[in-house]
Amino acid sequence: MNVVVLLKQTFDTEEKVRVRDDAVDEDGVKFVINPYDEYAVEEAIRLRDAHSGQVTVVSVGTERCAEALRTALAMGADEAVLIGEPDGADEAVIAKLLAAYLRSRPFDLVIAGHFSVDRGSGQVALRVAELLDLPHAGAITKLTVDPAPGGRAVAVRDAEGDDETVELSLPALITAQQGLNEPRYPTLPGIMKAKKKPFSRLSAADLGLSENELAPYTQTIGIRLPAPRQAGRLLGGETPDRVRSLLQALREDAKVL
Repeated sequence: MNVVVLLKQTFDTEEKVRVRDDAVDEDGVKFVINPYDEYAVEEAIRLRDAHSGQVTVVSVGTERCAEALRTALAMGADEAVLIGEPDGADEAVIAKLLAAYLRSRPFDLVIAGHFSVDRGSGQVALRVAELLDLPHAGAITKLTVDPAPGGRAVAVRDAEGDDETVELSLPALITAQQGLNEPRYPTLPGIMKAKKKPFSRLSAADLGLSENELAPYTQTIGIRLPAPRQAGRLLGGETPDRVRSLLQALREDAKVL
């Protein structure tokens, strides 16, 4: 069973976000595997161990992302691929790069994290599924796979607090939610073995994509931290008076009306 994990490197969740010159300041920041992607890596390894096969982790990013990929190899993945990220790439561009890579290889299942803790859009994996016309299910908390010819997967997904069971034909794509498993820590033997595992680097040209195909759909103009939170204000009087005071505050102070 061949499983591909879509992996992203993000800020450590313990890091304090600093903004400088309309961009996030990355100096001295610790980067880790996106926490939701750790569930994806762990589930892929468990499926590989249960059904045999191979786990490939692939990321779109800068050379810095190699550290996260090597951590996934130390966890137990078999192969890593780093695709160079073009300047200004947005989620649509990243999805095109991942889809182009997946078209070049056979796979039974693609697993990604439910969303990334930095951008939080949760759209890259679903864009990939759409580009490749794959059945998909998001926010998975339980997964059973039968990889036999004509194989199927049964997934339980978190649906706004309820559980929803979905059956998919393979190949398919799923996104992993917290609770799917408990990710393992890399061991020292795993770290040593990771140094000898295949690690490939690809560019957009290697994947046959032109500059026009990689034009982003969106552009980030600038990044600002939210304004400091102010103390709340208690409105007194009867209900009609409170309503008038609220409308006045929204119009004159907050300027949202």
